[in-house]
Amino acid sequence: MPNTEKFGLYSQLSRAVISIPSNIAEGCAKDSQKEFIRFLKISLGSSFEVETQIIICIELGYFTKDEGESIIEKINILQKRINALTKYARTQISKA
Repeated sequence: MPNTEKFGLYSQLSRAVISIPSNIAEGCAKDSQKEFIRFLKISLGSSFEVETQIIICIELGYFTKDEGESIIEKINILQKRINALTKYARTQISKA
C-alpha cells in the first residue's frame, strides 16, 4: 500500500486483523459460554470487515486480483471455523 494509506485503510485493516484473535482470546477468558459466543460474533464481524477492506484494496489497485482473492479465500476459511466454533459453543449451552 502507498504511504498515503499509512493512517487510513492500512491502519483500519491492521486493527481489524488484530481484533479477530484478540476477541477470541478475550471470549475464552469469560465465565460463560454466552459471553464466549458474544466475543466469537465480534470476531466474525471483524473478519467480514477485513474481507471488505481487502476488496477495497483490490479495487484501488493495492493488491492484484489474485493476491486479494487468495487472502479472501483464507478469510472465508477462518469465518467458517469461527461459525463452527460458535455452533459448538451453543451446543454446550444446551447441554448445561
